[in-house]
Amino acid sequence: MTSASTHPDHHRISPVFLGLAAIMAVSGWAVWSGLADVTGVAVFFFVVSGWVVSLCLHEYAHAHTALRSGDTSVAAKGYLTLNPLKYTHALLSIVLPVAFVVLGGIGLPGGAVYIERGRIRGRWRHSLISAAGPATNALFAAVLTAPFWLDAMADVPFAFRYALAFLAMLQVTAAILNLLPVPGLDGYGVLEPWLSPAARRQAEPFAPFGLLVVFGFLWVPAVNGVFWDAIGHVMGVLNVTELDVSYGYDFFRFWQGEPELSVTPQP
Repeated sequence: MTSASTHPDHHRISPVFLGLAAIMAVSGWAVWSGLADVTGVAVFFFVVSGWVVSLCLHEYAHAHTALRSGDTSVAAKGYLTLNPLKYTHALLSIVLPVAFVVLGGIGLPGGAVYIERGRIRGRWRHSLISAAGPATNALFAAVLTAPFWLDAMADVPFAFRYALAFLAMLQVTAAILNLLPVPGLDGYGVLEPWLSPAARRQAEPFAPFGLLVVFGFLWVPAVNGVFWDAIGHVMGVLNVTELDVSYGYDFFRFWQGEPELSVTPQP
């Protein structure tokens, strides 16, 4: 007998996700090849498609961990197909994060998939479900920056190097912001099972506004400075320089013209 959690259609990778992965691959090839007059456009599509792919993986990680923890309902909801159109809040999960990347070059986290927490037993399992998303962003950042921290950049075209750096920076910002202990974000979800019922009731009304609160605080110069210093430190640990990320953002904003590379990056 096939249950909802084991039905093959509930685990089959969505054509939408495969299309996004194909766009990422083709645009990445175009950036690597340095095709005349389209490098900036190719970087834009590579970063945006890569960012949406990472959002899908983020939400999938939540759903898959929930499935393993006892919530079989995530399969029937389509969360395991990696289809971004199946998520509870497509606007919050996909559209707004992409808009923030385009407008401000920052990887803000999106809305989470709906987990039926009543099906799950054990505080550790609840915490792991919330931590799975940011952990996916962190892993994606490590993969993207592997050529940097493995000192394997000697033969990598400059534009591709910068595109990788910028996309990796988005993963780092998403992981750090999502781990903040703010109601509505994954960091709070990690802590929530360990709080008293009274504390959880007090925090619950603020959950829908957590992302807006974080975004508002980022407009405060002092907070913004500390945040970007932290991002710079993490990127430095990954052997990615501020110049790499800056040029990546400049290439990404192709409508402003491709940047003039005044410094040759070190391999």
